[in-house]
Amino acid sequence: MSSTHFSSQNGAGGPPYANGPSQNPVALQPPGPGYMAHQTPYNPMQGKGPMPPGPGLYNSGPYQPIPPVSSNQALPVQPMLNRPPMGHPHSMTPPQSASPGPGSRMPPAHATPPPVSANNYQHAPAPAWQYGGTPPMGAPPSMGAPPPMAMPPFRPVGNHMTSSPSLATPQASLAEYSAAPPVFHNATQPLGPPTTLQGYTQQGSAPLPMNPMAAPHSYQPGMRAPYGGPPPSVRPTPPTTGPPMGNANPPLGPKTDAQCGSDASDDAPHTEYETQENDTECPGHMPTPGNGAQVPNSFDHLEMGPTMAGPVPPQQPGPPTRHMGLSYPSLPPGYQNTSAPPNTATMHHPMQPSTQPYSHAPQPYQQPSAGPAQLSPSLAGLSLQSQTPESLRVVNLLQERNLLPPGPVTPPTPCLPQDLQKINCHPEVFRSTLTSIPQTQSLLNKAKLPLGLLLHPFKDLSQLPVVTSSTIVRCRSCRTYINPFVSFLDQRRWKCNLCYRVNDVPEEFMYNPVSRSYGEPHKRPEVQNATIEFIAPSEYMLRPPQPAVYLFVLDVSHNAVETGYLDVVCQSLLENINALPGDSRTKIGFITFDSTIHFYNLQEGLSQPQMLIVSDIDDIFLPTPDSLLVNLNECKELVQDLLKSLPQMFGKTMETQCALGPALQAAFKLLSATGGRVSIFQTQLPSLGVGALKSREDPNQRASAKDIQHLSPATDFYKKLALDCSGQQVAVDLFLLSSQYCDLASLGCISRYSAGSVYYYPSYHQQHNPAGVECFQKDLKRYLTRKIGFEAVMRIRCSKGLSIHTFHGNFFVRSTDLLSLPNVNPDAGFAVQMSIEENLVDMQSVSFQAALLYTSSKGERRIRVHTMCLPVVNSLSDIFAGADVQAITGLLASMAVDRSVTASLSDARDAMTNASIDSLTSFRTSVLTIQQPGLLAPACLRLFPLYILALLKQKAFRTGTSTRLDDRVFAMCQLKYQPLAYVMLMIHPALYRVDDLTDEGSLNVSERIVPQPRVQQLSVEKLSRDGAFLMDAGSVIYLWIGRNCNPNFLTQVLGVPDYAAVPPNMNMLPELDTAESQRTRAFVGWLREQRPFFPILHVIRDESPLKASFLQNMVEDRTESALSYYEFLLHVQQQVSK
Repeated sequence: MSSTHFSSQNGAGGPPYANGPSQNPVALQPPGPGYMAHQTPYNPMQGKGPMPPGPGLYNSGPYQPIPPVSSNQALPVQPMLNRPPMGHPHSMTPPQSASPGPGSRMPPAHATPPPVSANNYQHAPAPAWQYGGTPPMGAPPSMGAPPPMAMPPFRPVGNHMTSSPSLATPQASLAEYSAAPPVFHNATQPLGPPTTLQGYTQQGSAPLPMNPMAAPHSYQPGMRAPYGGPPPSVRPTPPTTGPPMGNANPPLGPKTDAQCGSDASDDAPHTEYETQENDTECPGHMPTPGNGAQVPNSFDHLEMGPTMAGPVPPQQPGPPTRHMGLSYPSLPPGYQNTSAPPNTATMHHPMQPSTQPYSHAPQPYQQPSAGPAQLSPSLAGLSLQSQTPESLRVVNLLQERNLLPPGPVTPPTPCLPQDLQKINCHPEVFRSTLTSIPQTQSLLNKAKLPLGLLLHPFKDLSQLPVVTSSTIVRCRSCRTYINPFVSFLDQRRWKCNLCYRVNDVPEEFMYNPVSRSYGEPHKRPEVQNATIEFIAPSEYMLRPPQPAVYLFVLDVSHNAVETGYLDVVCQSLLENINALPGDSRTKIGFITFDSTIHFYNLQEGLSQPQMLIVSDIDDIFLPTPDSLLVNLNECKELVQDLLKSLPQMFGKTMETQCALGPALQAAFKLLSATGGRVSIFQTQLPSLGVGALKSREDPNQRASAKDIQHLSPATDFYKKLALDCSGQQVAVDLFLLSSQYCDLASLGCISRYSAGSVYYYPSYHQQHNPAGVECFQKDLKRYLTRKIGFEAVMRIRCSKGLSIHTFHGNFFVRSTDLLSLPNVNPDAGFAVQMSIEENLVDMQSVSFQAALLYTSSKGERRIRVHTMCLPVVNSLSDIFAGADVQAITGLLASMAVDRSVTASLSDARDAMTNASIDSLTSFRTSVLTIQQPGLLAPACLRLFPLYILALLKQKAFRTGTSTRLDDRVFAMCQLKYQPLAYVMLMIHPALYRVDDLTDEGSLNVSERIVPQPRVQQLSVEKLSRDGAFLMDAGSVIYLWIGRNCNPNFLTQVLGVPDYAAVPPNMNMLPELDTAESQRTRAFVGWLREQRPFFPILHVIRDESPLKASFLQNMVEDRTESALSYYEFLLHVQQQVSK
């Protein structure tokens, strides 16, 4: 088993990190606000060395501070003592020295599991992810410690991440989440009390003195200063009247990666017009593509926008102060948390019945009242209560079976002051794995939890505040967009919440277009909404905005025509041609291919479309370059004629060859001048010309319990072409409709690196698979009509001290933190991993901002900005209390996909298991003060082992179960590309009993009554032969009918007299005029509406061939090749208790 590290880096070389001993973040805090002893991030993908004596996993030797080093310098570190490896390292891994040891942390992934009582787990190397950074490279060992393990070479990789189409977040009820469609106005509703988390005091610790002046809704554990006030060492005493003028700022020093850019611009599209390099202030920070080659014309500077003129205010050295909220004065401790504004909006989502305090309505500003300035600093930051919060309630997983909540799992609420939490970014758009950020990397390492962000940046929002302004206010230093979490020192100055620079307020920003008043910059919509969209001025353009350009490339070989897909595509285009996003400049074109390439001249004035055939596929060229892409409005009749004739044109073809590579080259030549979207429809393995592939799948190995081969591409042709496309603002979407192996691992690269999407329809056939045809029709309609952004780039910024080191999704990494997205669609999700580079001891909160610059289909240049604020904590208990178990699972799934491709599937499986073991071990040894028998977890992580087991049994990672290679690769694409809410249904489906639906607790959605049945455990023991159960697995919905199902359900819902009359291939519920039918159809329809794709409904009986697929999703049950949930818990307990 391999012990190679999880190594991931995009763009130019960055700092290597290594695993060292985790020091006590409080007792061993180095002096000085800017000092940071480099800590090696926790890496659960690493081989384990021998365990030291005692209960902990870490060295307890003397603290050895390491002087700060440059970002490109190798760090001397102490290796962590870990469990020993067993067997031979992976072929890509240099040999390593480790002493042998007894026992394994990973349950066998194959063969029949042994009896639970047998102690049969052998110690093996426990691969581990490096949560917080990149692996060490040549770090010398410390004295007295075993030598560090050899690491693979540290290499830049481009889009080191893979892809997937979209999963479904409920879209129904985002009305209250952001402002109303008129440019600034937001609907408001009264807000319920937010869920806040009080400081958690471990048993046995001295009681904390109470602070009678602290606001009860603030999250202030330990000795942290309150939000809004500077640290005690620099806290000023404000005057009794008037705002203070102090503006203590951090010294101007080298920027972090998240701040590097230039003052010119930032998130710009990359085109041939670019001649100026971006990183003038960041030596050595060169934009680097995936293969390591430099991008010659990197125009990485548009989103940075113009720098505002005017003198730069002098910066005073000193530690950064946090002025949270919108108050002008710097108030003494305990007086910065203002009361809740009266008018706020509450987010209520159909998938989240409980009210979440997220709102994007404009909040009325309230000047906080000044109070006594003599409050003792030692009392600042203490919570009023010290009882254990619900999220830290100890749960014995071996004793409590019913851990699932009755409805969807809701994300934790960050413990911010109430007025800030109400305007924080909604977690469906921007979400962190930890809602409480550790002060130091060593504290994060000790928690053994990954730190990362999950984004759904272009999500469809029912209401979105849009700002039109000639001045977009941004920080002069780090280029952060002004947002609700900046602080105004007075009416003329604001302090950036990422780099703490003081900036001048432009004169235009003094006017508030909402209230039409002057002198209230804190009431502007930019400072009242955490999600906002700007219509960008001309400074954010390097060329005129491109038109919407759509090119359809269609496989017309015999195999393709036989499936009947061509009729569906042409008919769908005819029906939706007027709904394609665009304006009067919209262009369209068509290419078909078999063994030759066929172009279509649609020039205005022709009486009918003209086919032009190029048979020289080795040297592809455009026969008439000016008439192949035509204006849709001017040539619509010719386009419609072509779509009507295409299916018959190739109806009798006997051509079986397929030249996909040359067709893609032709598409690139056709679109490279303008950019746009290429839609490829492919039905077989490419067999001719460049990019031809051969079958690599051995059907006899589909159920292999060994490592799965051929998860990586067979050729780099498709990746290289995708990078060329990305450079010319061309994205490629792939529709794969096939019943045979098509090597999706290779073909998918064309979409992955060009920011496209992959759609996969196995066993597609117009006659033999009507359910698949319906799914394809619905998906295609959504695809053709959904909004689209062209020539887009996205940059994620974070507070000073934090850094981003890995991205996941479909894109190309232009520079360290800039993603190139030739197309961006509302169904795409992204994830990033983060590390803590500098201690955050002077901060009470940190912020993250994602800026997406794109061209709309109407030709407008727009910037969508999301900002999220999270508290900083200094204790392990607070970190665990803020853990988001679903976000952690989603990030680990993306990391595991990368690990499967770069190392092996078994390494990825082992690392996922280790992630649950390590986090629960850390909780048991470092948070619990009274050790108890059993497998103990905090309530917020009670589902973590269940989700990990579900991942191990998911199609992407399972072994010992027959899984087609393309099915497995597509599942991996989905885990990387889809937003979190959709991914979680793929990992852990939702099971409901539906034969007894009632209106109790139902929702009223669009004047429909939608029942809300309780979520059941995924175990056969929950099924009943006299019931009907519906399983929502994301892309598919199963309705299982018990043999003795209630006859009333059969007649009133399915319209059949008895069980035997249920059709074998039933995929639709009949519309019956009965209350039971209306409830069931309303519930299924409501589930479908919450995702952008169309899940097929399968009604199955005991005799149905799909019953096996249904039962494979029962993740809590034992199978021939996998443990049951209880057996898995016993295994985890065995490892945690060591």
